[in-house]
Amino acid sequence: MEWGRAKAGAVRGRTMETHFIYMAVSSALFSVGMAGVFLCRHFFKKIIATKIVGAGVFLLLVSIAERDADTFADPVPHAMVITGIVVAVSAAAFALALARRIRIETSRASFEDEEAAE
Repeated sequence: MEWGRAKAGAVRGRTMETHFIYMAVSSALFSVGMAGVFLCRHFFKKIIATKIVGAGVFLLLVSIAERDADTFADPVPHAMVITGIVVAVSAAAFALALARRIRIETSRASFEDEEAAE
C-alpha cells in the first residue's frame, strides 16, 4: 500500500466502501427522524423530524444506485432523489404554513390534550 492511497475507513486490513458508510448514515438519519416524529409533540419539531427522515431516505437511494468500475452510477435513482427533494420542500412549506395557521387560530403549538392546555 502506497502512502496516501489507503481507502477511506481502512482499519487493520479491512476496507469499507463509501456506499456502506452512506447506508449507515442514512439509517441513522432515518432512525433519529422517526424518533423525533413519534416522541416530539411540537408541530415544528415534527416537521423538522419528517425532513430528517426524508434526508435519510434520499441518501439511501443515492447510496444503493448501481455502480460499475468502468461506468458512472445509475442516473435513475439520482433523478428520483432530485424529484423527491422538490416535492419534500413543497410539502415542508405547506406543513409549516399549516402549523403557523394552527398556531394563530388556536394559540397552541403542539399536540396536547384540551384539559392540559387550559
